Amino acid sequence: MSGPKPLSLELSDHERRVLRGWLRKQTASQALVLRSRIVLACAEGRPNAQVAQDLGISRETVRKWRARFAADRLEGLVDRPRSGAPRRITDEQVEALVARTLDQAQPTGDAQWSTRSMARSSGMSQSAVSRIWRAFGLKPHIVETWKLSTDPQFVTKVRDVVGIYLAPPENALVLAVDEKSQIQALDRTQPVLPMAPTTPAKMTHDYVRHGTTSLFAALDIASGSVIAQHYRRHRHQEFLRFLKVIDAAVPKELELHLVLDNYATHKTEPVKKWLLRHPRFHLHFTPTSASWLNLVERWFAELTCRKLRRSAHRSVVELERDIRGWINEWNKNPKPFVWTKTADDILDTLAAYCTRINDSGHY
Repeated sequence: MSGPKPLSLELSDHERRVLRGWLRKQTASQALVLRSRIVLACAEGRPNAQVAQDLGISRETVRKWRARFAADRLEGLVDRPRSGAPRRITDEQVEALVARTLDQAQPTGDAQWSTRSMARSSGMSQSAVSRIWRAFGLKPHIVETWKLSTDPQFVTKVRDVVGIYLAPPENALVLAVDEKSQIQALDRTQPVLPMAPTTPAKMTHDYVRHGTTSLFAALDIASGSVIAQHYRRHRHQEFLRFLKVIDAAVPKELELHLVLDNYATHKTEPVKKWLLRHPRFHLHFTPTSASWLNLVERWFAELTCRKLRRSAHRSVVELERDIRGWINEWNKNPKPFVWTKTADDILDTLAAYCTRINDSGHY
């Protein structure tokens, strides 16, 4: 038995412009943005259940704001006054503080705002600044790195690599291949102190280097198992030797599709000639500066976090033996990394991000 028919919503041009403006406004609260999305979705004629599923919220939330808008229009989406002491900080003051955080540099020349410096500048208390920053998700103390590929074949390569992840060819093995070079055999200058109750493990900040090794790895995206080999150098000769290891390890009846980055050792003439003599190898290159597309990088992160970061080794031989033992344990119960985003999802996300950044230099 179907439920009651939801209230139909028809928006005027003015209301539609205001709602879309709230979506784009950086200083708008997340609650107001969500309510605007609900109303715009309902105005398209979608039922409550579908709107709730699309936005990841409950149907009761959709019904509430559909009804509130139908009764009070745009005013119905604004939070109503609550009981208790009156607010001492107005919406205009909050908006000015957020705008200052986003757009203005510190007058003292500091590289970032702190809650104390912003409190002095705005005339608010430090706790008020902290609450406003948390409400808008502002974290001036955090800087994350990013880099967008300028490869002229970026779109084509993204579709090629993601396509082979999501729809691997039949009678073929897809391997994500890369090298983790310059892995250092490091030994701490003093013994590592083990963990104790109320006390974490401790190690000295300084260390002694005992040489380096490079790990060549090929991750089977279907099973999660890894073919790996250590080499002391990182040249096309070592890459060729590793291709021969892969060739010997994989049954001859299977085609081999390798996802690689654009490192020069992968494209030398000896490598190209060897590939011509072994036509079952098919190479798929990630775009320049887009190593995040190579799934083996995710496996290297596991190796680093679970093994290398806290290890101590007195020789390269000891380091290689330790890594080999860890890989053998991994291959006893491998876990594949499942790729979920389509190429269109990735390209749409990048396009939306570049649109938000006026001076990014990317189009």
